[in-house]
Amino acid sequence: MNALRVENITKTYDSFKAVDNISFSIQEGRLFGLLGPNGAGKTTTMRMIMNIIIPDSGKIFLFDETFTEKHKDIIGYLPEERGLYPKMTLIDHLQFLGEMKGMSSTEAKKISLQWLGRFNLLEWEGKKIQELSKGMQQKVQFIATIMHSPKLLILDEPFSGLDPVNTKFLKDILMQLKQEGATIILSTHLMDQAEKLCDDICLINKGRVVIQGNLREKKEEYGHNSVILEYSGDASFVRNLSMVEKLNDYGNYMAIQLKDGSTPHQLFQILAGKKFEVKKFEAAETSLNEIFIDIVGGKSHG
Repeated sequence: MNALRVENITKTYDSFKAVDNISFSIQEGRLFGLLGPNGAGKTTTMRMIMNIIIPDSGKIFLFDETFTEKHKDIIGYLPEERGLYPKMTLIDHLQFLGEMKGMSSTEAKKISLQWLGRFNLLEWEGKKIQELSKGMQQKVQFIATIMHSPKLLILDEPFSGLDPVNTKFLKDILMQLKQEGATIILSTHLMDQAEKLCDDICLINKGRVVIQGNLREKKEEYGHNSVILEYSGDASFVRNLSMVEKLNDYGNYMAIQLKDGSTPHQLFQILAGKKFEVKKFEAAETSLNEIFIDIVGGKSHG
């Protein structure tokens, strides 16, 4: 069964078309990346899925049903613009939000305390929200999103503002929820995170779908003949080699895209005859970030 099916949705504000005839579907238990640059239409799309905004045209189905109030209790939605009540204590706030999702008062408090313990926030349970750091508040909002064990999670830029340690912790939680059967929509413009996490993707730009499907298949379809080179010494000559299509030089590290017809082996033979040290030479698959830059930056595939 599809957890979500979006059919030809469109949303226009005055003369600006924020979402233009978008369609995609997500199977249950998958982690789906709704990707695109800032302003692409991702947040508008998610708000239409949540029935916060009504599409001008098109249809949205949740678990093969049109959206009703009952679906709100099986969805966890983390908006990009976080919103908590600053005067409430942490535990009261989570208990209140749990009850809003259909949990009993006792169950909401019990589950809240369990998650606070896991997030190392138990000692803060009696503090007001306004006394917490922004990072702590983000953890609280995330707990509020998942504490009722939703079947569908919709996360808008969930890693925004988190340090690497907390980003990894959040990622581990998402992997656990997926293993337990949750369907997860991850909206982000951070391609490295999406590449590590997503099963399927839908990349939108200027309100339109430009790529969608299985992530592995799309990486193969849009893949380049690429090489990763780590070195010491002067490797500036590589940029001028006729076989090089594109090169990003970070100083002692290069990401090299070769022209069609050239091979990594041919490049290695050239490098072997030069007076500099090759520390790492690796034929690399094209990253999602490179595909994103090519497509959104205006370079057409092929």
